[in-house]
Amino acid sequence: MSEEEKEETPDSESAEGASEETSEDSATPIESEEGESAESEEEELEDEDEEEIEFDLEAQVEEFRRMIEEDPDSCVNFYNLGEALAELGQTGEAKEAFEQALVLDENQEFSSIIHLGIGNIYFHQLMSGIQSTVVKSSVGMLSQHKQQNTINSVSGNDYSIPIAEFEKAIQFLPKLNADEEIVDYVSKNAPQQISTIYYKWASDLFDKARQLENYGDEVKDIKQGLKFLKKTIEIDPNHAQANLMVKYGKKMLLEGFSIYDEYGFEAKIIPGSG
Repeated sequence: MSEEEKEETPDSESAEGASEETSEDSATPIESEEGESAESEEEELEDEDEEEIEFDLEAQVEEFRRMIEEDPDSCVNFYNLGEALAELGQTGEAKEAFEQALVLDENQEFSSIIHLGIGNIYFHQLMSGIQSTVVKSSVGMLSQHKQQNTINSVSGNDYSIPIAEFEKAIQFLPKLNADEEIVDYVSKNAPQQISTIYYKWASDLFDKARQLENYGDEVKDIKQGLKFLKKTIEIDPNHAQANLMVKYGKKMLLEGFSIYDEYGFEAKIIPGSG
């Protein structure tokens, strides 16, 4: 699988701002004649930077909670709280904050960016979950195969739920009451995330089809994967990995493909239609 699948898009511009501010305020490592001392000082400064970033985020969370106490009917306050909590990795509370923001957003002026925030939580969970552990080849080429590194199940909800959130972000985009920079961010980010998820869904299905055991749905997995690759290419026609995988997928269906175990022996053969 491509390393591009694992790229993550920043969840919020406010978090980016906090990171940039921290970077500017951090001290420059002092040069030393002794290399080890310089490295030690540099590591200490990096630790301080990390602590400062974490402190800033936690301070933001407390500030947003205080603002919610003062104005509990503001969907913006709950959205901002959700973004800060998501940055801290507190995804459960972040989802609750986003959901409450949606409830309060009666005119749907901020629903687009809120759905984007929810979608990003599911997206990061997907990319860091078991679906990310795949064999080296996702296109059925000859390669050594280690059973512990294969996908033996693919849950559609893992992919369809974040896709639905990003689609809602696009749906409500015309109503988004935000500056042009945020509107552009949503309009570019949401389709890109959808494209990445469809590519990953297809890639995981291809890997699932390459299990050592025969379970009967190998061809079905490849065909379903090709459908998702088509969706990826519809969004991003220049997606090189998706276009390459389509070629190999069609070749696998036509000519069939073999799966080799970790010792290089042929474990199973899936016949082609040709």
